[in-house]
Amino acid sequence: MKGLEKGQLAAGAAQLKVLIPAVVALFALLAAFFAWSGYQLHRDGSRRLAITEARNAAVESAVSALGVEQKQLTDRLASPTLQAALAAGDLTAASQELGKGWTGASDAAVLPLDLAGEYAALPKGGYGRLGVIEAAVAAARPVSGLVQHNGGPQLALAAPAHVGDKAVGVAYVRLPISRIGVGLSQVDVSDDSYLALRQGGYSAIERGDKALAGGAEALAAKVPGSDLRVAAAVPDVAGGPFGMEALACFIAAAVFVLLAFLAWRAPKFAAKGKGAGEEDEGAVQTLAESIEANPPVQATAPVTPPKPAAPVPSIAIDRGIFRAYDIRGVVGQTLDAGVAELIGHAIGSLMHEKGLTDIVVGRDGRLSGPALVEGLIAGLRKAGRNVIDIGLAPTPVVYFGAYHLRAGSCVSVTGSHNPPDYNGFKIVVGGETLSGDTITDLYARIADDRLHLGDLGSLVQRDISEDYVQRIASDVQIDRPLRVVVDAGNGVAGEIGPRVLAAIGADVTPLYCDIDGTFPNHHPDPSEPHNLTDLIRMVQRLEADVGIAFDGDGDRLGVVTREGENIFPDRLLMLFAADVLERNPGAVILFDVKCTGRLPGHILRHGGSPLMWKTGHSLIKAKMRETDAELAGEMSGHFFFKERWYGFDDGIYAAARLLEILAASPRSPSETLGALPNGISTPEIKVDAPDGDPHSFVEWFRDEAKFEGARLSTIDGLRVDFPDGWGLVRASNTTPVLVMRFDADSPEALARIKADFRTQLLALRPDLALPF
Repeated sequence: MKGLEKGQLAAGAAQLKVLIPAVVALFALLAAFFAWSGYQLHRDGSRRLAITEARNAAVESAVSALGVEQKQLTDRLASPTLQAALAAGDLTAASQELGKGWTGASDAAVLPLDLAGEYAALPKGGYGRLGVIEAAVAAARPVSGLVQHNGGPQLALAAPAHVGDKAVGVAYVRLPISRIGVGLSQVDVSDDSYLALRQGGYSAIERGDKALAGGAEALAAKVPGSDLRVAAAVPDVAGGPFGMEALACFIAAAVFVLLAFLAWRAPKFAAKGKGAGEEDEGAVQTLAESIEANPPVQATAPVTPPKPAAPVPSIAIDRGIFRAYDIRGVVGQTLDAGVAELIGHAIGSLMHEKGLTDIVVGRDGRLSGPALVEGLIAGLRKAGRNVIDIGLAPTPVVYFGAYHLRAGSCVSVTGSHNPPDYNGFKIVVGGETLSGDTITDLYARIADDRLHLGDLGSLVQRDISEDYVQRIASDVQIDRPLRVVVDAGNGVAGEIGPRVLAAIGADVTPLYCDIDGTFPNHHPDPSEPHNLTDLIRMVQRLEADVGIAFDGDGDRLGVVTREGENIFPDRLLMLFAADVLERNPGAVILFDVKCTGRLPGHILRHGGSPLMWKTGHSLIKAKMRETDAELAGEMSGHFFFKERWYGFDDGIYAAARLLEILAASPRSPSETLGALPNGISTPEIKVDAPDGDPHSFVEWFRDEAKFEGARLSTIDGLRVDFPDGWGLVRASNTTPVLVMRFDADSPEALARIKADFRTQLLALRPDLALPF
């Protein structure tokens, strides 16, 4: 018995001896981990303190310097010589006097309050310069801002010029950025910190590690009395283990060092108690004995299933369905499940070349949707792509899925606002919406049989509708309940659109929100006023605050008031722009060629930078990335919010942002919307293109048309701007029609512009059926 106990003790001691090195190593690793965490936290605290002190010093320096320059401006405006020139109405003499002897000052001028010459000089005069001047007029006080000159930033000052109590002009002067940036340039900034002078999303002066710029707003501080701020950042260091501070981490490290030491000494202490003669190391296997007892498992090579042979495309594909910014055709004529499979295979092949594996697929409520999705998914999987099918979903929810599910790529199978027999594909690959050459390249891949064949990709189904609702509800909550009627035109937004608006606090009444691909009540296109008739009636009958309309796939928005007024999207963009610019002064606001001529001035008066661009959701999104615009909109009702959202067109999210603005206003929604600048305008006028080719006709018209005394823009079609209005003719990229719109300050001007266009259009093609 005694021998048995002795053997057991020996075995236990042997096991303990084997475990002790592992325990010592574990305690040592924990000690090192807590010590390193403590060091990181201590260093982070020191860096944060240093960069905060540097930021505060830079802000104080900028405030002081800005005060000096603004006082210089106001003192000069009050000087007797300049006052005499203003009283005489001699703005040229006043401009000369303003800049005389002002070291470093340039472009000094006193301008008339109507700023007609400044607007006429755009874009040469500079949007930033005019924005500062407009801000001074609107605020009736001195203002400052950053402007671009010769490729670099400079400080701009502007202030109303008074004679007595009457404003007779506005003064402007440009100064070197160093006048307010000297403090930032002189403070101590380590190589692993970051400091910047910013206006909106633009950094005028940067110090330190520019890789930290993206997180610098967390430590930003405003420069009082201006729209400038000093942004700061240090490397992002995660909090200590279990929320511990640096000192607690160092104490924990010391404890684990002590435990490691005790564990290492444990056998020595045990040996003293037992005596050396009682040690027993137990039986030890040799390497040969170990191998003999546990023979190695022979590895086998993985079996790779043979790849299917490359198919030879036998399905004829109409090149005409590959449009400027999506793929769209007539089901049963140019589009079917076989064509969809080849398109999916081509998309998957493009993804393969870019090293992308996952893609989200969703569809609208059209009857042809399930068959086209089935073909699309088969083609994507044939190219080895892993597909996440989210089922019935508006296009913006599909876009959201690409972000939320971290796929980066997606396809929405949708005919958008086209007739029920149409369908198509809106495609995003690696975060880029395909358009132009990238769309036609898909056709070329199919035609040239450049299709990748990989191991069959996976397929999973996901419902992300609640994730989408909660993401918007976490960003938007309205200040007071608004009664809203939602007309989805039986499109796919009919289920989730009302859910979103109810989740942010609205009282929602649905109208035609049952999803029906035949669109039995009216066509789901809010850009056509006759499609809003039932919505207007319902809003008036219920005395609702506002009516919301979505198109067939939910990426466009229409709005009507209780009084039955259709608020065109370019006026809605004014409201959105003013709101976004409150938080992002100087931001670029993008709009398409069909928007009102009153929009650029409205954006400038609110401190933004207006930019006109081509029509088309993918073209607008590409331009947004290029210009880093915070907001964009199209006359068709597409709105693109980068601020607080993802930058894609989303009619549902835009509706939520609209209700947020309306609920925050002390006025009624009708009063808020009615106060937006307005004129006399037409909706989009669509005319069948001669010979079914709108692009050729528009090029012909652009070459032949003559408009005296007008400014011509050929960004997209031909836009002709007169002093009192404008007209536009462009080619639709989705249907074979000419798209026209006219806008003017008065009915007389509108009639004149329409008549001028009518005369010149009929001179080219007398058979055009013009409805004006």
